[in-house]
Amino acid sequence: MHRLQTRLSIVRHGQTDWNLATRIQGRTDIPLNSTGRAQAAETGLLLLKRSRSGAAPSLDGGLTPSASGWEKIVSSPLDRAAETARIIAGELGLPRPEIIDDLTERHHGHIEGLTFAERQRQFPNGMPVPGLESRQQVLDRVLPALGRVAEEFPGDAVLVVCHGGVIGTLIRYLTDGVRPHPDEIIANGSVHDFLWRDGRLELEHFDATIRGFAENTHYSG
Repeated sequence: MHRLQTRLSIVRHGQTDWNLATRIQGRTDIPLNSTGRAQAAETGLLLLKRSRSGAAPSLDGGLTPSASGWEKIVSSPLDRAAETARIIAGELGLPRPEIIDDLTERHHGHIEGLTFAERQRQFPNGMPVPGLESRQQVLDRVLPALGRVAEEFPGDAVLVVCHGGVIGTLIRYLTDGVRPHPDEIIANGSVHDFLWRDGRLELEHFDATIRGFAENTHYSG
Protein backbone atom coordinates (compact mmCIF):
# COMPACT_ATOMS: atom_id res chain seq x y z
CA MET A 1 0.00 0.00 0.00
CA HIS A 2 1.39 3.39 -0.97
CA ARG A 3 1.99 5.64 2.02
CA LEU A 4 1.67 9.41 2.10
CA GLN A 5 4.84 11.34 1.37
CA THR A 6 6.19 14.10 3.59
CA ARG A 7 8.05 17.09 2.22
CA LEU A 8 11.14 18.01 4.21
CA SER A 9 12.65 21.37 3.29
CA ILE A 10 16.08 21.47 4.94
CA VAL A 11 17.62 24.88 5.63
CA ARG A 12 21.23 25.68 6.46
CA HIS A 13 21.57 28.13 9.37
CA GLY A 14 22.61 31.76 8.86
CA GLN A 15 26.16 33.04 8.96
CA THR A 16 28.34 33.10 12.08
CA ASP A 17 31.62 34.89 12.76
CA TRP A 18 33.39 31.55 12.37
CA ASN A 19 31.82 31.09 8.93
CA LEU A 20 33.13 34.52 8.02
CA ALA A 21 36.62 33.63 9.28
CA THR A 22 36.46 30.24 7.48
CA ARG A 23 36.75 28.36 10.79
CA ILE A 24 35.35 24.84 11.02
CA GLN A 25 32.58 24.80 13.60
CA GLY A 26 31.34 21.24 13.95
CA ARG A 27 29.68 20.85 17.36
CA THR A 28 31.23 24.07 18.70
CA ASP A 29 28.24 26.25 19.57
CA ILE A 30 28.89 29.53 17.74
CA PRO A 31 25.96 31.99 17.54
CA LEU A 32 24.66 33.82 14.50
CA ASN A 33 26.13 37.21 13.66
CA SER A 34 24.04 40.14 12.40
CA THR A 35 24.43 38.97 8.80
CA GLY A 36 23.24 35.51 9.80
CA ARG A 37 20.12 36.89 11.47
CA ALA A 38 19.34 38.92 8.34
CA GLN A 39 19.86 35.81 6.21
CA ALA A 40 17.45 33.85 8.42
CA ALA A 41 14.80 36.55 8.05
CA GLU A 42 15.35 36.63 4.27
CA THR A 43 14.96 32.86 4.10
CA GLY A 44 11.77 33.10 6.15
CA LEU A 45 10.33 35.64 3.70
CA LEU A 46 11.33 33.43 0.76
CA LEU A 47 9.60 30.45 2.35
CA LEU A 48 6.51 32.57 3.05
CA LYS A 49 6.39 33.51 -0.63
CA ARG A 50 6.70 29.84 -1.59
CA SER A 51 3.99 28.93 0.88
CA ARG A 52 1.58 31.44 -0.60
CA SER A 53 2.33 30.35 -4.15
CA GLY A 54 1.75 26.69 -3.25
CA ALA A 55 4.81 25.58 -5.18
CA ALA A 56 8.33 24.34 -4.49
CA PRO A 57 11.35 23.64 -6.72
CA SER A 58 11.81 20.24 -8.30
CA LEU A 59 15.17 18.56 -8.94
CA ASP A 60 15.23 19.78 -12.54
CA GLY A 61 14.60 23.39 -11.51
CA GLY A 62 10.90 23.45 -12.39
CA LEU A 63 7.95 23.80 -10.03
CA THR A 64 5.99 20.98 -8.45
CA PRO A 65 2.82 21.15 -6.36
CA SER A 66 3.42 21.56 -2.66
CA ALA A 67 1.41 21.63 0.53
CA SER A 68 0.12 25.14 1.22
CA GLY A 69 2.67 25.99 3.87
CA TRP A 70 4.56 24.08 6.53
CA GLU A 71 3.03 22.30 9.47
CA LYS A 72 6.06 22.38 11.72
CA ILE A 73 9.67 23.51 12.06
CA VAL A 74 12.36 21.43 13.76
CA SER A 75 15.97 22.29 14.46
CA SER A 76 19.38 21.14 15.53
CA PRO A 77 20.10 22.02 19.18
CA LEU A 78 23.09 24.23 18.30
CA ASP A 79 22.34 27.92 18.81
CA ARG A 80 23.11 29.03 15.24
CA ALA A 81 20.48 26.62 13.89
CA ALA A 82 17.95 27.09 16.69
CA GLU A 83 18.00 30.90 16.35
CA THR A 84 17.68 30.60 12.56
CA ALA A 85 14.66 28.35 13.10
CA ARG A 86 13.07 30.78 15.56
CA ILE A 87 13.48 33.68 13.14
CA ILE A 88 11.99 31.67 10.27
CA ALA A 89 9.13 30.48 12.49
CA GLY A 90 8.34 34.09 13.32
CA GLU A 91 8.18 35.03 9.64
CA LEU A 92 5.88 32.08 8.89
CA GLY A 93 3.69 32.30 11.98
CA LEU A 94 4.71 28.81 13.12
CA PRO A 95 4.99 27.66 16.75
CA ARG A 96 8.36 27.62 18.47
CA PRO A 97 10.68 25.11 16.75
CA GLU A 98 11.12 21.64 18.20
CA ILE A 99 14.73 20.78 19.02
CA ILE A 100 15.95 17.39 17.80
CA ASP A 101 19.37 16.44 19.13
CA ASP A 102 20.16 14.03 16.28
CA LEU A 103 20.08 16.91 13.77
CA THR A 104 23.22 18.46 15.27
CA GLU A 105 26.24 19.19 13.10
CA ARG A 106 28.84 16.59 12.20
CA HIS A 107 31.44 16.35 14.95
CA HIS A 108 34.79 17.47 13.53
CA GLY A 109 36.99 16.52 16.45
CA HIS A 110 40.48 18.05 16.44
CA ILE A 111 39.86 20.31 13.44
CA GLU A 112 37.08 22.31 15.10
CA GLY A 113 38.20 25.92 15.42
CA LEU A 114 40.78 25.65 12.64
CA THR A 115 40.54 27.66 9.45
CA PHE A 116 40.32 25.71 6.19
CA ALA A 117 43.98 26.49 5.50
CA GLU A 118 45.07 25.43 9.00
CA ARG A 119 43.12 22.20 8.67
CA GLN A 120 44.91 21.40 5.42
CA ARG A 121 48.33 22.11 6.91
CA GLN A 122 47.79 20.11 10.10
CA PHE A 123 45.76 17.26 8.57
CA PRO A 124 46.55 16.99 4.84
CA ASN A 125 44.17 15.01 2.63
CA GLY A 126 44.02 11.41 3.75
CA MET A 127 45.38 11.98 7.25
CA PRO A 128 42.95 10.72 9.92
CA VAL A 129 41.42 13.41 12.13
CA PRO A 130 40.93 12.31 15.75
CA GLY A 131 37.30 12.65 16.79
CA LEU A 132 35.96 13.25 13.27
CA GLU A 133 32.48 11.74 12.89
CA SER A 134 32.22 9.62 9.75
CA ARG A 135 29.61 10.39 7.13
CA GLN A 136 28.02 7.00 7.82
CA GLN A 137 27.70 7.89 11.50
CA VAL A 138 25.96 11.12 10.49
CA LEU A 139 23.53 9.18 8.30
CA ASP A 140 22.91 6.64 11.05
CA ARG A 141 21.49 9.32 13.33
CA VAL A 142 20.04 11.87 10.88
CA LEU A 143 18.03 9.56 8.61
CA PRO A 144 16.08 7.93 11.50
CA ALA A 145 15.43 11.40 12.96
CA LEU A 146 14.00 12.63 9.64
CA GLY A 147 11.98 9.43 9.37
CA ARG A 148 10.40 10.04 12.78
CA VAL A 149 9.46 13.58 11.77
CA ALA A 150 7.95 12.30 8.51
CA GLU A 151 5.95 9.62 10.34
CA GLU A 152 4.53 12.28 12.66
CA PHE A 153 3.41 14.47 9.74
CA PRO A 154 2.42 12.17 6.84
CA GLY A 155 1.27 14.09 3.79
CA ASP A 156 2.44 17.42 5.24
CA ALA A 157 5.45 19.70 4.83
CA VAL A 158 8.04 20.27 7.56
CA LEU A 159 10.97 22.68 7.76
CA VAL A 160 14.24 21.34 9.14
CA VAL A 161 17.01 23.75 10.15
CA CYS A 162 20.47 22.26 10.54
CA HIS A 163 24.01 22.42 9.16
CA GLY A 164 26.17 22.30 6.06
CA GLY A 165 27.92 19.09 7.12
CA VAL A 166 24.59 17.32 7.61
CA ILE A 167 23.07 18.61 4.38
CA GLY A 168 26.23 17.82 2.42
CA THR A 169 26.25 14.27 3.78
CA LEU A 170 22.62 13.75 2.74
CA ILE A 171 23.27 15.19 -0.75
CA ARG A 172 26.32 12.96 -1.26
CA TYR A 173 24.41 9.90 -0.07
CA LEU A 174 21.41 10.51 -2.33
CA THR A 175 23.48 11.33 -5.44
CA ASP A 176 26.06 8.54 -4.99
CA GLY A 177 28.74 11.12 -4.34
CA VAL A 178 28.16 13.05 -7.57
CA ARG A 179 27.10 16.24 -5.79
CA PRO A 180 28.00 18.71 -4.49
CA HIS A 181 30.32 19.34 -7.44
CA PRO A 182 33.73 20.84 -6.52
CA ASP A 183 32.48 24.33 -7.38
CA GLU A 184 29.17 23.98 -5.48
CA ILE A 185 28.63 25.13 -1.91
CA ILE A 186 25.77 24.89 0.57
CA ALA A 187 25.26 28.55 1.36
CA ASN A 188 24.02 29.97 4.65
CA GLY A 189 20.23 30.26 4.51
CA SER A 190 19.89 27.95 1.49
CA VAL A 191 16.83 25.66 1.26
CA HIS A 192 17.05 22.08 -0.05
CA ASP A 193 13.92 20.05 -0.80
CA PHE A 194 13.51 16.38 0.02
CA LEU A 195 10.65 13.89 0.14
CA TRP A 196 10.23 11.09 2.64
CA ARG A 197 8.34 8.40 0.72
CA ASP A 198 7.85 4.71 1.47
CA GLY A 199 10.39 4.80 4.27
CA ARG A 200 13.14 6.44 2.22
CA LEU A 201 14.53 9.93 1.72
CA GLU A 202 14.56 11.33 -1.82
CA LEU A 203 16.20 14.50 -3.12
CA GLU A 204 13.93 16.87 -5.03
CA HIS A 205 16.01 20.05 -5.28
CA PHE A 206 19.60 20.87 -4.30
CA ASP A 207 19.87 24.64 -3.80
CA ALA A 208 23.54 24.81 -4.76
CA THR A 209 25.51 28.05 -4.98
CA ILE A 210 28.47 28.28 -7.36
CA ARG A 211 31.61 28.98 -5.36
CA GLY A 212 32.86 31.70 -7.68
CA PHE A 213 29.81 33.84 -6.96
CA ALA A 214 29.83 33.62 -3.17
CA GLU A 215 32.14 34.35 -0.29
CA ASN A 216 34.42 31.46 0.54
CA THR A 217 32.86 30.93 3.98
CA HIS A 218 31.52 27.44 3.50
CA TYR A 219 33.10 24.18 4.57
CA SER A 220 31.48 21.19 2.88
CA GLY A 221 32.65 18.65 5.47
